[in-house]
Amino acid sequence: MLGRLTWAAIPFDVPIVMTTAATIGVVLGAVLLLVTVKGWWPYLWREWITSVDHKRIGVMYMILGLLMLVRGFADALMMRTQLALAANGTMGYLPPEHYDQIFSAHGTIMIFFVAMPFVIGLMNFALPLQLGVRDVAFPVLNSVSFWLTAAGVLLVNLSLVVGEFSRAGWLAYPPLSELAYSPGVGVDYYLWALQISGMGTLLSGINLTTTILKLRAPGMGYGRMPVFCWTALASNLLIVAAFPILTATFAMLLLDRYCGFHFFTNELGGNPMMYVNLIWIWGHPEVYILILPAFGVFSEVIATFSGKPLFGYRSMVMATMAICVLSFLVWLHHFFTMGAGADVNGFFGIATMIIAVPTGVKIFNWLFTLYGGKIRFTVPIYWALGFMATFVIGGMTGVLMAIPPADFVLHNSLFLIAHFHNVIIGGVVFGVMAGYSYWFPKAFGFKLNETLGKAVFWCWCIGFYLAFVPLYALGLMGATRRMQHYTDPQWQPLMQVALVGALLIFCGIILTAVQLAVSIRARHRNRDLTGDPWNGRTLEWSISSPPPVWNFALLPQVARTDAFWAAKQNPQEMTRLMGQRNYESLHIPRNNPTGFFVAFFAFILGFALIWRIWWLAVVGLIGLLAVGLMQAWRTDGEMQFTADEVAAADRTYPLEARAA
Repeated sequence: MLGRLTWAAIPFDVPIVMTTAATIGVVLGAVLLLVTVKGWWPYLWREWITSVDHKRIGVMYMILGLLMLVRGFADALMMRTQLALAANGTMGYLPPEHYDQIFSAHGTIMIFFVAMPFVIGLMNFALPLQLGVRDVAFPVLNSVSFWLTAAGVLLVNLSLVVGEFSRAGWLAYPPLSELAYSPGVGVDYYLWALQISGMGTLLSGINLTTTILKLRAPGMGYGRMPVFCWTALASNLLIVAAFPILTATFAMLLLDRYCGFHFFTNELGGNPMMYVNLIWIWGHPEVYILILPAFGVFSEVIATFSGKPLFGYRSMVMATMAICVLSFLVWLHHFFTMGAGADVNGFFGIATMIIAVPTGVKIFNWLFTLYGGKIRFTVPIYWALGFMATFVIGGMTGVLMAIPPADFVLHNSLFLIAHFHNVIIGGVVFGVMAGYSYWFPKAFGFKLNETLGKAVFWCWCIGFYLAFVPLYALGLMGATRRMQHYTDPQWQPLMQVALVGALLIFCGIILTAVQLAVSIRARHRNRDLTGDPWNGRTLEWSISSPPPVWNFALLPQVARTDAFWAAKQNPQEMTRLMGQRNYESLHIPRNNPTGFFVAFFAFILGFALIWRIWWLAVVGLIGLLAVGLMQAWRTDGEMQFTADEVAAADRTYPLEARAA
């Protein structure tokens, strides 16, 4: 009846897990009780859960990413503490089987459920506003994408309490992830959670790509798009190209585990190395899926707070698209040690070095933009400057490891871990935090506290260097990755410094929550009444903060790059940009619960397949089909706002005042 699910699946004998689960349960119960007592359920259902507004969905992606950042960083702190203690015969406080689950969960959560929601959330919120349009191409599909990601998050977190998570690492290499070596449900949780959330990511990539290619404001040709839109286009093209590879790879591993196939086994014609090959054909573009939108954020931030147009717009665009193409030509540098031969390794080593060239073009363009500008040292520019210093170090160590003989020495060491985190934290996280502080007033109508924002930056920046520079040294000293304890006592002091750095980053995460709470309390003093708190350059700053549900009452008429900046300098340009105020009624997509119910039944299907509860899997599949058919037959998909309602809500006076 319940397949492999029994009471033994709940780890009552593991105090750390049960304490964590109880804490999460208490916090979640308190939140649900508060929402019920306050009577907020109708509001949440109407305005958020069933919303198809790209701005609300972008905010929900960011909230999901922040919540999972706490979970993923808790795993990181546990690993850092374990390695600070487990030296010279001491085994630490985490048993090996539990440490392996934490190790696997940390990487999985941070890439798939922190970095991806952050990046997709920023693109969801900002892209239609920068393009001067009223929504994404497929609003309901956008909601489905988010809720499928949320279903994957729920499955990963459920593995903490019911069953176990994978112990095969965050990429689940065979043969360790095959049934013979991982007979439990941990790898199944990993695979089904990522299959469900990966489908949401693929649908989001299709949606955002279509939005950029087909829904730009009148007059906005490709050569007039903001650089963030270009980097988002490159990122989403990579999603569309790379995520089907991930889906197919996981499908083959699932067939191995469920049906006795032998794609990646060691016998009957299987080849584990083929899995590694396929996973990195997805995996290296994934790095650029994450970093390219961050590059776009830095371009917007640096131009805005330098008071200058971005230096070398065309070279920025060419560099972005060059990175998009080249990111598919370097995957093999992740396994130079496989024995492919000198010619193959040499080709991929040179390709890896070449991809550093367009990245260098971007760095120099940002520096030239800053040069001679009147720089305003706000929180977003702090993140941008910290990124340039930090990311260059990560790039240089990447070029070093692109040399196959050097990689043979460094490949399985903590040097590689330091390099990877150097790129992801110094690039993606810094970029997300810059975008979060930059667009927050546009989303909510008030600024974040600047003092606390700078404190968050310094905690992350100093904490990063303390946490990961020691790992470079440890890697050169011979410390390997994926270890639960070690025998060399000379490594322990550097491990302890790394723990201090992780604790400092944790202080930054706590201060982020404090900053948000303080800013909400003081929101009336920090209210943005103009819609343009940063004196911005792009179209999102031409409308009120927060924007109305339709974004633009009148679609802007774009005649150049940085059209809004030019309009503020010249009243005639403002008139041309905003057009004649001939308001018309607007049809806006109506709230739709399809995404929520798709995720509900996808979660049921995933949980049932993990535990082999076949009747429940049939229920989940029928539910998915029923929801899809109901959506297909819906006829009440839009609501109408009259021209008078649109005109009453259109706040144009501040634009005229600034133009004058």
